[in-house]
Amino acid sequence: MQWAPEAEAALARVPFFVRRKVRARVEEEAAAQDRPQVTLDALQETQRRYLSGMSAEVRGYRVETCFGPGGCPNRAIASDTLLPRIEALLQAADLLPFLKERVKGPLRFHHEFRVALADCPNACSQPQIRDVGIVGAQFPRCDAALCSGCGACEEVCHEQAIRIDPPAAALHVLAERCLGCGRCVAACPTGALAAGERGFRVLLGGKLGRHPRLAHELPGIFDTDQTIAILEACLTLYKSRSRHGERFAEILTVDDCNALADRHRR
Repeated sequence: MQWAPEAEAALARVPFFVRRKVRARVEEEAAAQDRPQVTLDALQETQRRYLSGMSAEVRGYRVETCFGPGGCPNRAIASDTLLPRIEALLQAADLLPFLKERVKGPLRFHHEFRVALADCPNACSQPQIRDVGIVGAQFPRCDAALCSGCGACEEVCHEQAIRIDPPAAALHVLAERCLGCGRCVAACPTGALAAGERGFRVLLGGKLGRHPRLAHELPGIFDTDQTIAILEACLTLYKSRSRHGERFAEILTVDDCNALADRHRR
């Protein structure tokens, strides 16, 4: 549907985390009214109804995903089996009744417990600013004897985590720089770099707002069962400490993160 320029400009000022929802709602209502174009008045009218009825749309939790399942070529790992388990766990947690009991006044979207799942370190779903962020990772296994020195892995590595030293074409992977995107594995023509450890990086306690905070990454890589166990432990911790609907970042400590990593590390 076409948008008037002033309507597009106004939509651009809507907070990004609800912008897509607002656009869909505006276009839905405009189509129902047989409007050929979204005008500024139509946008403002829908916004007023949307904001006044926000409490009715709060579910208690929200799961955001990247474009990986849609065929993204950057996927480091497929999270298809993890996503339904995350959804089931969050549904079972009954977070909406919990929030209604703890929050004074109407519920808003920022009260929801947010989980973001990304299939690669590009992190399109922004796991760094969610209560729990989960990032797929595939780290290379190196067999330097197979390296031909072609340099294909160096070219695709954005982190400069691959080094080939001449003249003997000695191959090195700098673990402290590697994010586990798996691009070097896909680029290697000889098998010198093959798929090694695969799993999920887990980040906890990120948020936006007046006091933004990047999530704290747990050390290590976790498989699907361990990731679910960590999320379950986080939900238990959240419900035990949140008294008035505080964000997870406000009740999570570094000691909590260390304990979770120690308990579930491979």
